[in-house]
Amino acid sequence: MYQYTEFDRHFVHQRAAQFRDQLQRHLAGQLGDEEFKALRLQNGWYIQRHAPMLRIAIPYGEVSSTQLRTLARIAREYDRGYGHFTTRQNIQFNWIPLERAADVMDELAAVNMHGIQTSGNCIRNITSDAFAGIAPDEIVDPRPYCELMRQWSTLHPEFAFLPRKFKIAVSGAAEDRAAIGWHDVGLQLRRNEAGDVGFQVLVGGGMGRTPLIATVVRDFLPWQQILVYLEAIARVYNRYGRRDNMYKARIKILVKAEGQKFIDAVEAEFRQILERDADGAAHILPQEELDRVAQHFDVPAGVRYDPQAANDALAAAPVDAPLAYRRWLERNVHGHRFPGYRAVTLSLKRVGQAPGDVTDGQLERAADLAERYSAGEARVTHDQNLVLPWVHESELYALWQEAKAASFATPNIGLLTDMIACPGGDFCGLANARSIPIAEQVAQRYQDLDELYDIGDIDVHMSGCMNSCGHHHTGHIGILGVDKDGAEWYQITLGGSDGSIQSGPSAPGKVIGPSFAADEVVDVIDAVVETYREQRATNERFIDTVKRVGLEPFKNAANAVRRTTGKVLAA
Repeated sequence: MYQYTEFDRHFVHQRAAQFRDQLQRHLAGQLGDEEFKALRLQNGWYIQRHAPMLRIAIPYGEVSSTQLRTLARIAREYDRGYGHFTTRQNIQFNWIPLERAADVMDELAAVNMHGIQTSGNCIRNITSDAFAGIAPDEIVDPRPYCELMRQWSTLHPEFAFLPRKFKIAVSGAAEDRAAIGWHDVGLQLRRNEAGDVGFQVLVGGGMGRTPLIATVVRDFLPWQQILVYLEAIARVYNRYGRRDNMYKARIKILVKAEGQKFIDAVEAEFRQILERDADGAAHILPQEELDRVAQHFDVPAGVRYDPQAANDALAAAPVDAPLAYRRWLERNVHGHRFPGYRAVTLSLKRVGQAPGDVTDGQLERAADLAERYSAGEARVTHDQNLVLPWVHESELYALWQEAKAASFATPNIGLLTDMIACPGGDFCGLANARSIPIAEQVAQRYQDLDELYDIGDIDVHMSGCMNSCGHHHTGHIGILGVDKDGAEWYQITLGGSDGSIQSGPSAPGKVIGPSFAADEVVDVIDAVVETYREQRATNERFIDTVKRVGLEPFKNAANAVRRTTGKVLAA
């Protein structure tokens, strides 16, 4: 993991002190709500439906056991005993009183954490593959590059007030587990025929009201030039992005409208930055700077590289191991580039707990497990779970027993109940409908593991509004909350993809009919799943069946639910 330098520590402590002064002036009436708004947003503080909400950055998903314990203390002492992991590797707290906000910022700074640029029209928390540095299919470890981008972009004066928020995702593996095609900028690390490292650069992806897949603007950019190229992209966006209409202000609208003109403008800006570099102003990365940062991502102390190890998790299972353990090995335990090691997902999806939610007690237990089994490190995943990246195979059974006791061992990773969901209308003032009750109904309906395993891999993603915080566009089954004359209705889409190998190329799901009432949603999902089971070929996954047979059988099944309930159609 990256270790803060003295400069880094001074920076976040100074920022926390500045925020305390701003907060005190606001509470004293010296800064009005609008004046304070821009200041709190720069530090990750929103005002939501019921209370302030704090979003804390977890850069590229890496979090230490010490940081997990601090998050547990914040949940316990400042909030209502829990937090919420997001799809962009952040954690949110929804009930912290504003007058205690500065104390929380001090707590975070003490463990090298903050909320800087987790909100506002700036370059947000840079995300990556939760299996970075350990994945068997990895081409190049993306974490050093993510860290260099984080340092470059933090409080960059030219990009603090962009037309709209700006999100960057980086992948370094053969499989895209960072959904790079759905980001403002997606970066895929690769090697050319000579073995040189570079980036494929994609620009203009995004969800929301206009879901668009990012366009490839450079097939191979030498890694040394990545900060210059990002600067060129952001400058062009800053200059030409729409500021007159917030719904058309994202860079995806500019890329779609201008096409090749946008690419040409970026290339021209890129060349001008390089040509004006007489005084070294361009951020060309030297090898020694990459090496300086990369040393923080060496293999943790205590991890033993043994090329003779079997790298077979089942070999560590007792002969009489229960079925639950073997299912956990199948679903929650993942391959590793180090023989003898595995990565393990701690599932945060279970009945009675909203997807992505984690209690203070669970945060403490996750810290314990990270220390005992994973060199003190965990990762936050795009799917709102936690991963332990450095687990020795010999300790898998012991880890499973402890994870089960902490409610982390549900063997459902990739299955229907491993849902992505935003907090929805229970917390968010922007939401049109609630997500949490629908997610709970789905979890209650599909508790039978035999049934879940028969259904197989399905991504269910749910958002409470068109802002798409639950990434409903990318779900094999997507659920979108909509407001119909003050009532909560839900639009169902099928066939979405985040770009993973399982899902296929990035694509938005397609709507299968008018919206459904809240009490119809689970029956509709049930009808869609049963249609899949009737239509599937041998060993065919849900997403592949949808692609093969088309939407019509699923539409018919969904409409049959409406005819049964007699609900009035919602257009």
